[in-house]
Amino acid sequence: MKEKYKILIVDDEQSILDMLKLQLEFEGYAVYVASNAKEALDKLACSPDIILLDINMAGMNGLDLCVSIRDFISCPIIFLTARVSEQDKINGLMAGGDDYITKPFSVNELLARISAHLRREQRSHNKTKSKFSEELVIDYSDRSLYIKGNKIELSNKEFEIIQLLSSNAGQVFDREKIYECIWGIDGNGDSVVIKEHIRKIRLKFSEFTDKVYIITVWGVGYKWEK
Repeated sequence: MKEKYKILIVDDEQSILDMLKLQLEFEGYAVYVASNAKEALDKLACSPDIILLDINMAGMNGLDLCVSIRDFISCPIIFLTARVSEQDKINGLMAGGDDYITKPFSVNELLARISAHLRREQRSHNKTKSKFSEELVIDYSDRSLYIKGNKIELSNKEFEIIQLLSSNAGQVFDREKIYECIWGIDGNGDSVVIKEHIRKIRLKFSEFTDKVYIITVWGVGYKWEK
């Protein structure tokens, strides 16, 4: 029997926990729930495949919880939030989140996002090692990248953006296309998401090289230099 994907839901609204647990179990997922950060830390022992995390919780909020666990948890984290400003979305990404969905949300959209993230995680294991220059090595199977022998620490989504662009060196991708390829569906705020991830990638690269690998094509999008 195929093992079920495990989903941890963290939200202080019991009605949301009950609704999502019922719906996701119906879809065949193994569901774990927590109503606050302390409970969530205990439930992480289940080794979830994906985490749905509310931002506006009493006590330790979702952003702080994400920061505290991100170095130890590699699975995708989707923020559930009523906050909708651009800065709020950037804050979520900088805290280590992979995606966000605003309340009230469509259950079908949430299911699509969950499925897309899990597909991306599964597909990431089918790549081989490639060297792109004398100073840079990308190991797709190990999901790691080295510049001049130095391993660059990357989030899941940062690596997937690099994987997409570097596998199609020279091809220009607009932000909407990058968002669709990485997240699996169209969504609002994709320009903010992609722009922030690429800024962080460039910042990490700049610690070890002056070479610019991700080129901005003004008015169009981004490409990986050949």
